[in-house]
Amino acid sequence: MHFPAWPHPFYETYYRHPAYQLGPCVHHQPVQYVPYVRPDFPDVNPNFFHESAGAFRQLLNDAAIILNKLADSREFAYKVMDAAQKNELDKVEELIRSTGIKGDIEVNYNPDGINLKMGSKIEDTECCKLDMAIRWR
Repeated sequence: MHFPAWPHPFYETYYRHPAYQLGPCVHHQPVQYVPYVRPDFPDVNPNFFHESAGAFRQLLNDAAIILNKLADSREFAYKVMDAAQKNELDKVEELIRSTGIKGDIEVNYNPDGINLKMGSKIEDTECCKLDMAIRWR
């Protein structure tokens, strides 16, 4: 019996993926390890961070004053809601400021509730802010 030599013409009609074709052996160079070098950061100076935390504490105190007044006085809550419903922004701001807060506050409202935005600056740089959203319906 006679066996034809490889490659047989019948088998050549099939596609052979290049990875399976015989060819020269290619040797790759090993990948060299490049150590990660951490960039130099400036020295830690917590002064501004520390002052920001103190300023934020004052924002929290102001927020507590407003929340306590709204939670403790149904009459005050009614006045704020009533003025907002009548779209009297100046009166709403006046009522909120009458609570005795020390910082600046931005007041916005919509049919669902009131939004209070408070912020603080240190040497003309905004350091912290506190946003509150209180629903009334």
